[in-house]
Amino acid sequence: MLHHGRGPILLSRYLALAWCGLVVYGSLHPFSGWRDTGVSPIAFLEGGWPRYWTTFDLVANVAVYLPLGFFLALALSSLPGRFSGLLLATLLAGSVSFCMETLQTWLPSRVPSNLDLACNSFGGLLGALWAQAVGPRIFIRIAALEQRLVAPIPHAELGLTLLGLWLLVPLSPEILLFGAGDLRQIFGLTGAMPFAADSFIVIEAGITAFNLLAVGLIVRMLCARLSTAYLVVPIFLLLCLAVATVAAAALVSPGDAFAWLTPGARLGLIVGIAGLGVAMALPATPRLIIAALALMAGTVLVNMAPPNPYSAAALATWRQGHFLNFNGLTRLIGILWPFLTLPFLLLTARRN
Repeated sequence: MLHHGRGPILLSRYLALAWCGLVVYGSLHPFSGWRDTGVSPIAFLEGGWPRYWTTFDLVANVAVYLPLGFFLALALSSLPGRFSGLLLATLLAGSVSFCMETLQTWLPSRVPSNLDLACNSFGGLLGALWAQAVGPRIFIRIAALEQRLVAPIPHAELGLTLLGLWLLVPLSPEILLFGAGDLRQIFGLTGAMPFAADSFIVIEAGITAFNLLAVGLIVRMLCARLSTAYLVVPIFLLLCLAVATVAAAALVSPGDAFAWLTPGARLGLIVGIAGLGVAMALPATPRLIIAALALMAGTVLVNMAPPNPYSAAALATWRQGHFLNFNGLTRLIGILWPFLTLPFLLLTARRN
């Protein structure tokens, strides 16, 4: 659980691990076409200034590793010595970058670069320096917020990390609203059960309602008091919808900002909010059971759903460009999120 010193450090470790996973995925996506070109995996270290580079690439390479260095330095702040955490965090961030650049030697769609390694390491250093400067104040504030807002439940830090990852799910403009857990793309399954056109609205509503109910109850579970939950849960859900709106507007077109608000999604929001309003007031164990069942039901439905017409339109008009790897990342998080969250609910249930 979150406690004054241990909790913020543990939360930082979860965030560092999660961000490292995002970096690895973004660096090696699409994980296909591996081949041996006969080039040494460290040959990129001997090259001069890369022939092709842009300011966007330089800034992006620094920016992506800055949070990694920040979270690592916070996670390692309990080490003895004033600068031990900073130095080790910088070294770890640079090591991650070196491993990624080395592995890119065998990916034909990627070009390893000493400039990328330098920018990544510099970003890790900046993040670690930032953590060194503001870390103590952050820990004090997290501890204060924990006492006021976060319930003293097992693995609360993991729950907070999972909710942070959930905010990436609505960033994929081509999936159904809150449509997490669709395994068909991973296993190459394209078929869907036959449904009448009207049934699609019901299925889409069920996907939205079940996932909204599950996520809302997880937020409720992490809130120390019911009065706090009735404030925090709506804010979090509104944030999710805002993310979906901004993603559709920025990645597809401004005219499609609210295209996710289909009749099925609208019905699902109404039903999910109504059910959530009742379920939030229940005792802890029934809430936990309902959250787990809703999570599983939403996952089953999303794997039965027929193709979404809006998804096809979004993909046809979306110029992914620099966001290609980012979209693959958000899709992966959306696929895996229910399967990462269900064990968290089971772990919490065992300690209740």
